Amino acid sequence: MGRKRVHNEETAEALLGAAERILEAEGLEALTVRRVADEVGATTRAVYTSLGSKDALLAGLGVRGFALLAAKVAALPRTEDPAADLIVAAVSGFRAWALAHPALFQVTFQQRATASPEVSKRFEPARVGALETLLERIRRLRDSGGAGGRTLQEAAWQFSSLCEGLAALDLRLAASGLEPDSAPIWADAVSALIAGWQSTSRT
Repeated sequence: MGRKRVHNEETAEALLGAAERILEAEGLEALTVRRVADEVGATTRAVYTSLGSKDALLAGLGVRGFALLAAKVAALPRTEDPAADLIVAAVSGFRAWALAHPALFQVTFQQRATASPEVSKRFEPARVGALETLLERIRRLRDSGGAGGRTLQEAAWQFSSLCEGLAALDLRLAASGLEPDSAPIWADAVSALIAGWQSTSRT
Protein backbone atom coordinates (compact mmCIF):
# COMPACT_ATOMS: atom_id res chain seq x y z
CA MET A 1 0.00 0.00 0.00
CA GLY A 2 1.40 3.41 -0.94
CA ARG A 3 2.08 6.07 1.65
CA LYS A 4 -0.89 8.33 2.23
CA ARG A 5 -0.26 11.89 1.08
CA VAL A 6 -1.36 14.66 3.39
CA HIS A 7 -2.07 17.97 1.67
CA ASN A 8 -2.22 20.58 4.40
CA GLU A 9 -1.40 24.22 4.88
CA GLU A 10 2.32 23.47 4.76
CA THR A 11 1.88 21.89 1.33
CA ALA A 12 -0.16 24.85 0.12
CA GLU A 13 2.52 27.26 1.37
CA ALA A 14 5.26 25.33 -0.44
CA LEU A 15 3.22 25.32 -3.64
CA LEU A 16 2.56 29.06 -3.42
CA GLY A 17 6.25 29.66 -2.83
CA ALA A 18 7.02 27.69 -5.98
CA ALA A 19 4.35 29.59 -7.91
CA GLU A 20 5.82 32.91 -6.82
CA ARG A 21 9.31 31.87 -7.95
CA ILE A 22 8.06 30.70 -11.35
CA LEU A 23 6.03 33.86 -11.89
CA GLU A 24 8.97 36.08 -10.94
CA ALA A 25 11.48 34.23 -13.12
CA GLU A 26 9.41 33.38 -16.18
CA GLY A 27 6.17 35.30 -16.14
CA LEU A 28 2.50 34.44 -16.08
CA GLU A 29 2.57 32.18 -19.15
CA ALA A 30 4.95 29.79 -17.39
CA LEU A 31 2.70 29.47 -14.36
CA THR A 32 0.86 26.18 -14.75
CA VAL A 33 -0.34 23.56 -12.32
CA ARG A 34 2.17 21.09 -13.79
CA ARG A 35 5.12 23.49 -13.40
CA VAL A 36 4.23 24.25 -9.80
CA ALA A 37 3.88 20.57 -8.98
CA ASP A 38 7.21 19.74 -10.61
CA GLU A 39 8.92 22.57 -8.74
CA VAL A 40 8.22 20.98 -5.36
CA GLY A 41 8.33 17.35 -6.48
CA ALA A 42 4.59 16.86 -6.06
CA THR A 43 1.79 15.65 -8.27
CA THR A 44 -0.71 17.85 -10.05
CA ARG A 45 -3.27 16.27 -7.76
CA ALA A 46 -1.44 17.81 -4.80
CA VAL A 47 -1.86 21.23 -6.37
CA TYR A 48 -5.54 20.71 -7.15
CA THR A 49 -6.19 19.30 -3.67
CA SER A 50 -4.36 22.06 -1.81
CA LEU A 51 -5.12 25.06 -4.01
CA GLY A 52 -7.12 24.22 -7.11
CA SER A 53 -6.79 25.43 -10.69
CA LYS A 54 -4.45 28.04 -12.16
CA ASP A 55 -7.00 30.68 -11.23
CA ALA A 56 -6.89 29.38 -7.68
CA LEU A 57 -3.11 29.63 -7.77
CA LEU A 58 -3.37 33.29 -8.74
CA ALA A 59 -5.94 33.87 -6.02
CA GLY A 60 -3.65 32.20 -3.52
CA LEU A 61 -0.76 34.39 -4.63
CA GLY A 62 -2.97 37.45 -4.23
CA VAL A 63 -3.90 36.45 -0.70
CA ARG A 64 -0.24 35.71 0.07
CA GLY A 65 0.87 39.06 -1.32
CA PHE A 66 -1.62 41.17 0.58
CA ALA A 67 -1.04 39.21 3.80
CA LEU A 68 2.71 39.79 3.58
CA LEU A 69 2.19 43.50 2.86
CA ALA A 70 -0.17 43.84 5.83
CA ALA A 71 2.27 42.05 8.12
CA LYS A 72 5.17 44.21 6.91
CA VAL A 73 3.36 47.46 7.62
CA ALA A 74 1.80 46.27 10.88
CA ALA A 75 5.22 45.33 12.27
CA LEU A 76 6.59 48.86 11.81
CA PRO A 77 6.90 50.97 14.97
CA ARG A 78 4.50 53.80 15.77
CA THR A 79 5.69 57.11 17.18
CA GLU A 80 4.10 60.37 18.25
CA ASP A 81 4.60 61.72 14.72
CA PRO A 82 1.87 60.35 12.38
CA ALA A 83 3.42 62.01 9.32
CA ALA A 84 6.77 60.33 9.94
CA ASP A 85 5.01 57.03 10.56
CA LEU A 86 3.23 57.26 7.22
CA ILE A 87 6.52 57.92 5.43
CA VAL A 88 8.01 54.86 7.15
CA ALA A 89 4.98 52.81 6.08
CA ALA A 90 5.71 53.75 2.48
CA VAL A 91 9.48 53.29 2.51
CA SER A 92 10.02 50.43 4.96
CA GLY A 93 6.62 48.88 4.37
CA PHE A 94 5.28 49.12 0.83
CA ARG A 95 8.64 49.66 -0.90
CA ALA A 96 10.42 46.91 1.01
CA TRP A 97 7.58 44.47 0.34
CA ALA A 98 7.42 45.25 -3.40
CA LEU A 99 11.17 44.87 -3.88
CA ALA A 100 11.20 41.58 -1.96
CA HIS A 101 8.17 40.18 -3.78
CA PRO A 102 7.99 41.63 -7.32
CA ALA A 103 5.81 38.77 -8.57
CA LEU A 104 3.31 39.31 -5.79
CA PHE A 105 3.24 43.05 -6.52
CA GLN A 106 2.42 42.14 -10.11
CA VAL A 107 -0.47 39.89 -9.06
CA THR A 108 -1.93 42.12 -6.36
CA PHE A 109 -1.67 45.50 -8.05
CA GLN A 110 -0.95 45.19 -11.76
CA GLN A 111 -3.00 42.14 -12.70
CA ARG A 112 -5.84 42.48 -10.23
CA ALA A 113 -7.80 44.74 -12.56
CA THR A 114 -7.72 42.12 -15.33
CA ALA A 115 -8.17 39.06 -13.13
CA SER A 116 -11.34 37.03 -13.42
CA PRO A 117 -14.16 37.95 -11.01
CA GLU A 118 -13.65 34.62 -9.24
CA VAL A 119 -9.96 35.32 -8.62
CA SER A 120 -10.60 38.90 -7.47
CA LYS A 121 -13.35 37.80 -5.12
CA ARG A 122 -11.12 35.23 -3.45
CA PHE A 123 -8.40 37.66 -2.46
CA GLU A 124 -10.64 40.64 -1.73
CA PRO A 125 -10.69 40.02 2.06
CA ALA A 126 -6.87 39.97 2.13
CA ARG A 127 -6.78 43.19 0.08
CA VAL A 128 -9.13 44.89 2.52
CA GLY A 129 -7.00 43.69 5.44
CA ALA A 130 -3.82 45.09 3.90
CA LEU A 131 -5.55 48.37 3.10
CA GLU A 132 -6.70 48.70 6.70
CA THR A 133 -3.13 48.54 7.99
CA LEU A 134 -2.32 51.53 5.77
CA LEU A 135 -5.57 53.31 6.57
CA GLU A 136 -4.75 53.15 10.27
CA ARG A 137 -1.68 55.32 9.68
CA ILE A 138 -3.44 57.65 7.28
CA ARG A 139 -6.31 57.98 9.76
CA ARG A 140 -3.90 59.05 12.50
CA LEU A 141 -2.49 61.74 10.23
CA ARG A 142 -5.95 62.91 9.18
CA ASP A 143 -7.19 63.02 12.77
CA SER A 144 -4.21 65.21 13.71
CA GLY A 145 -5.13 67.64 10.93
CA GLY A 146 -2.26 66.57 8.71
CA ALA A 147 -4.38 65.64 5.68
CA GLY A 148 -5.67 69.14 5.08
CA GLY A 149 -9.31 68.24 5.52
CA ARG A 150 -9.27 65.46 2.95
CA THR A 151 -11.41 62.42 3.55
CA LEU A 152 -9.78 59.16 4.49
CA GLN A 153 -10.70 57.74 1.09
CA GLU A 154 -9.17 60.70 -0.78
CA ALA A 155 -5.94 60.60 1.20
CA ALA A 156 -5.66 56.82 0.90
CA TRP A 157 -6.25 56.94 -2.85
CA GLN A 158 -3.50 59.51 -3.37
CA PHE A 159 -1.05 57.76 -1.04
CA SER A 160 -1.66 54.33 -2.55
CA SER A 161 -1.37 55.65 -6.11
CA LEU A 162 1.96 57.27 -5.28
CA CYS A 163 3.33 54.10 -3.69
CA GLU A 164 2.11 51.88 -6.51
CA GLY A 165 3.70 54.12 -9.14
CA LEU A 166 7.01 54.35 -7.31
CA ALA A 167 7.09 50.58 -6.82
CA ALA A 168 6.34 49.93 -10.51
CA LEU A 169 9.24 52.20 -11.50
CA ASP A 170 11.59 50.53 -9.00
CA LEU A 171 10.79 47.10 -10.36
CA ARG A 172 11.09 48.23 -13.98
CA LEU A 173 14.55 49.61 -13.24
CA ALA A 174 15.51 46.43 -11.40
CA ALA A 175 14.40 44.34 -14.37
CA SER A 176 16.71 46.37 -16.61
CA GLY A 177 19.65 45.81 -14.28
CA LEU A 178 19.50 49.20 -12.53
CA GLU A 179 18.84 49.13 -8.81
CA PRO A 180 19.47 52.59 -7.35
CA ASP A 181 18.69 53.25 -3.70
CA SER A 182 15.24 54.69 -4.15
CA ALA A 183 14.45 54.99 -0.43
CA PRO A 184 15.31 58.72 -0.32
CA ILE A 185 13.14 59.32 -3.38
CA TRP A 186 10.21 57.54 -1.74
CA ALA A 187 10.66 59.48 1.48
CA ASP A 188 10.86 62.77 -0.41
CA ALA A 189 7.81 61.99 -2.55
CA VAL A 190 5.61 61.02 0.40
CA SER A 191 6.87 64.01 2.39
CA ALA A 192 5.92 66.26 -0.53
CA LEU A 193 2.46 64.66 -0.68
CA ILE A 194 1.87 65.29 3.02
CA ALA A 195 3.21 68.85 2.74
CA GLY A 196 0.87 69.39 -0.20
CA TRP A 197 -2.09 68.23 1.86
CA GLN A 198 -1.19 70.63 4.63
CA SER A 199 -0.51 73.63 2.36
CA THR A 200 -3.75 73.24 0.43
CA SER A 201 -6.03 72.65 3.37
CA ARG A 202 -9.72 72.31 2.59
CA THR A 203 -10.74 73.31 6.09
